[in-house]
Amino acid sequence: MLALIGLGYVLKHIIGSERLFRGISVLSTQVLLTLFVFGNVASKNLEYLVSIKTVFIYVVLIIVLSLGLSYLYTILFVRDERWAGALMILSTYPNTAAMGFPIASLFMGDITPAILYSTTNSLIVLPLATFIAAHYSSGKASVRKSLLKALKFPPTAANLLALALVLAGIRIPSWFTGPARWVGWWSIPLLLIYFGSIINLHEFRPRHLAEVGIFRSVAPFLFVLLTLHGTGGVYYAILVEASMPPAIMANVLLAHYRLRAEEGIGVTVVLTLIVLAFFTVLKAVGL
Repeated sequence: MLALIGLGYVLKHIIGSERLFRGISVLSTQVLLTLFVFGNVASKNLEYLVSIKTVFIYVVLIIVLSLGLSYLYTILFVRDERWAGALMILSTYPNTAAMGFPIASLFMGDITPAILYSTTNSLIVLPLATFIAAHYSSGKASVRKSLLKALKFPPTAANLLALALVLAGIRIPSWFTGPARWVGWWSIPLLLIYFGSIINLHEFRPRHLAEVGIFRSVAPFLFVLLTLHGTGGVYYAILVEASMPPAIMANVLLAHYRLRAEEGIGVTVVLTLIVLAFFTVLKAVGL
C-alpha cells in the first residue's frame, strides 16, 4: 500500500500533468470501485446476515462510538466545517481488509470473524460516510439534498442496490459477481497511486493525526478491550478490526467531495504506520 502511494507521488513529480491522474481517479472510483462494491455485497445472502449476530452488534457499537465522539468533538472544538466532515469520515471508516486481515492473522489461525467484521462494516459505513461527505461538502444542506448528492456517488448507489437485492432474497449469478469483484479489485491499487499523486505533507497537522487517532483507533481499542477481553478468537478479530486506521475508501470520499483529501491521506499514511507498529509490538510481547 505504501509503495503504491509512493509510486503515485513520484509519478506526479515526473509527469507533472494532472489530467492523467484525474482520469485514474474517475476510472477507479466511478467504474471499478462500483463493480467491486456491487460484486461483494450482492454475493451475500440472508443466511450470512443472520449468522454474524455478535460481530454485527460490535460493528454497530464501534460505528456509533467513533462517529458519536467525533461528532461531539467537532461541535465543541472544530470551526472548519470541511475538516469537521473529514474528521468524522476518517474516524468512522476503518481499513478492515488490507490492514485488518494481515494483522488479525498475527493473532488468529482462522480470520473468518475478521472477514465477517470487514464485510459487515462495509455494508453500513459506505452509505453513512457518503451521506456525511455530501452533507458537509454542500454547506450542511437539507437531509433530502444531502441524500440525493450521496446517491450520485456510484459505489454508494451500487452498495444500496446490492443490499436491497440481498434482503429481497434475489441472488445475482456468481458468473457476474465473481468477475465484477475481480475486475473491480483493481480500483484499489489505482486509488493508492492516485492518492500518492495528491498527497501533500505540507498540509499534515499533528493535531489532525491526534484527533483521527483517538476516535478511529484508541477509543474503539479500549472499548473492545474492556468489554470483550477473554472471549477467544472473536475478541481478537473485533479488537484488530475495530482499531484499524482510516481506509483508502474514506479518502476517496474526501477527494470526491473535496473535503481536505490532502490532509486526510497524510494522516492516514502516518496513522497506518503507527497502528501497524503497535500491533506488531503487542504480538511480540504476547498480549
